[in-house]
Amino acid sequence: MTQYWLFKTEPDAFSIHDLANQPNKREGWDGIRNYQARNFMRDTMKVGDMAFIYHSSCQHIGIAGLARVSDTGLTDPSQFNPESHYFDPKSVSDNPRWCMVELEHVETFEHILPLASIKQMPSIIDIGLVKKGGRLSIMPVNALEFDILLAAARSARSV
Repeated sequence: MTQYWLFKTEPDAFSIHDLANQPNKREGWDGIRNYQARNFMRDTMKVGDMAFIYHSSCQHIGIAGLARVSDTGLTDPSQFNPESHYFDPKSVSDNPRWCMVELEHVETFEHILPLASIKQMPSIIDIGLVKKGGRLSIMPVNALEFDILLAAARSARSV
């Protein structure tokens, strides 16, 4: 059964356009350093799951595109690189602390679906974006909310 997710990213670091421009339109989603988000990737995500790509910490905050989980169970190499912002000196190669999944670009929406619009949708109540404390970089989205948000994102107009 397909599950649904929302992946937050700062577009200056990596955007939906960057994902679309990768070889084979695929990229490992590295740098996650929150245990709950890591556990979602490690224990729950499956190949074929769908994910919104959400741009945050930028001028136009909101859902920017759609991706598919194309591989799971990957080790995040950035944890071993002392030059990386995501280096973890406590992680060892024979027992890595951090994992990642690979995402494949599916769709870049013509316009970003703004967070302000999402918060005004009466049917969107469970997703972490609209709840207090919903600061995870990766969060589950239930099937009904996924369908509502997908339809809204595909019909979003310029802000």
